[in-house]
Amino acid sequence: AQESTPLAQLVTEQVASARRQVDYHLARARAAAAVRATGLRTPVLAPVQALLRTMQRLHADRQLAFELAPQAQDGAFRGEEQDLYELLGNLIDNAGKWARTRVVVDVRREGDLLCFTVDDDGPGIPEALRDRMFERGVQLDEQRPGSGLGLDIVRALAQTYGGSVQAQASPLGGARLRLCLPAAEGGGAA
Repeated sequence: AQESTPLAQLVTEQVASARRQVDYHLARARAAAAVRATGLRTPVLAPVQALLRTMQRLHADRQLAFELAPQAQDGAFRGEEQDLYELLGNLIDNAGKWARTRVVVDVRREGDLLCFTVDDDGPGIPEALRDRMFERGVQLDEQRPGSGLGLDIVRALAQTYGGSVQAQASPLGGARLRLCLPAAEGGGAA
């Protein structure tokens, strides 16, 4: 059977789009429930390290270095581990698509928040586009693989938890994506 007919392609795209919609709503519902729950504690350094190893393999053909900043602080996120993987996985994978040689992830406790920065040494993001990149369905570069839905899920999830995500300029010369999430009580270094 010919798989690449226009109809088959349209159906494939529609199914992928529907799946992204479902993922989006499931993630929001899970986060909303987590916000109401008490005592949720997800230590963050182990998931960050697992994601860095996964991304190293995913982007192996480009020989990128995925690094944890040496001064990264441990702490605990007041939320679901699956959401932490979703949030950081999207940001780190996005950085990997743009990086020339490396991606560096840092974690810092800032008051009641844990703030993650994901830096890459790619071309960076023009200031005018830094907010737009989190809108639904927006892809800054149509040549790169991706659904255009990942970063808006990140923003929606972060906001549901009472956190935030923003794009900045990175000291590595590319983009910095900064994600702040509520810290669990007594979570890690101050």
